[in-house]
Amino acid sequence: MDNLISIRDRIKEVYSGYATYIDAFFRFVLALIVYVMVNNSVGHMEALKSPVLITLLALLNAVLPANAIIIFAAILTVLHLYAYSLLCAGVVVVLFVLLFLLYFRFSPKDSLTVVLTPLAFAMHVPYAVPICAGLSGSPYSCVSVACGAVAYYVVNYVNMSGADIEIEDVEMVASTLRNLINGIIGNKNMHLVIYAFMATTLVVYVIRRSKINYSWIIAIFSGAVFDLLFILVGSAVMHTSVSVLALFTGTLFALPIALILMFFVFMVDYSRTEYLQFEDEEYYYYVKAVPKISSGGFEQEERNFRR
Repeated sequence: MDNLISIRDRIKEVYSGYATYIDAFFRFVLALIVYVMVNNSVGHMEALKSPVLITLLALLNAVLPANAIIIFAAILTVLHLYAYSLLCAGVVVVLFVLLFLLYFRFSPKDSLTVVLTPLAFAMHVPYAVPICAGLSGSPYSCVSVACGAVAYYVVNYVNMSGADIEIEDVEMVASTLRNLINGIIGNKNMHLVIYAFMATTLVVYVIRRSKINYSWIIAIFSGAVFDLLFILVGSAVMHTSVSVLALFTGTLFALPIALILMFFVFMVDYSRTEYLQFEDEEYYYYVKAVPKISSGGFEQEERNFRR
């Protein structure tokens, strides 16, 4: 265990010294992955699939704020859909504008959550997103999770609909538009996932902010169980089809991801908890102090135990 803590502390030390460059590299890699995923999902405009163009866009994201990844990915998606169907592009533009209004109104600093949610769906580990968002974010992170999930389902629906949304006659525009909107808004699976992810994010956030010992560990496992049960019960109530095997395996994969996040962000030693009391001219203060686990602290604790 001490070796792992030493490696973690060394990683944090390196990061603190080169944070600017590491963040820029991370934004480049993340942008590159997102743009490749967009091209693979809705790659209808060949000019946008150029590796040179995608690499240049990703390099540009390295020096821009992380929110630029969301904006560029949305623009790429709309342009691809425009090459496929003007009607599809128009509907997606309207939906993206609504999502941007929600996102920038409530959680403009949660850009990574919005970007990573569709990636998690593509990698078949979506259930890690609400748990990690609840651990590292705020109550408004549920909005970011919802926006990312909606973006994934909208793009996936448009891509999978194929010939069903193609317009062969001008008179079919109204009917096709109605079918397209109903197909997106009436997607019960999307509604269920959004409700489950938002509720799970809030549950995890409330538990990890509580004063109980091991709150983060309890929050992780409680969130995983809550999300699983919410989707199972919601599926029965809403009469939607859910792959139970995929749900269970996805939840199991979410647990180690959340535990790794906790290892880097919140590792404390509850066995050495101290309760302090002091006062000033106006107040009495009662403080619960829980020391962080570091390589030095771990070695000291080990020496004390041997004595």
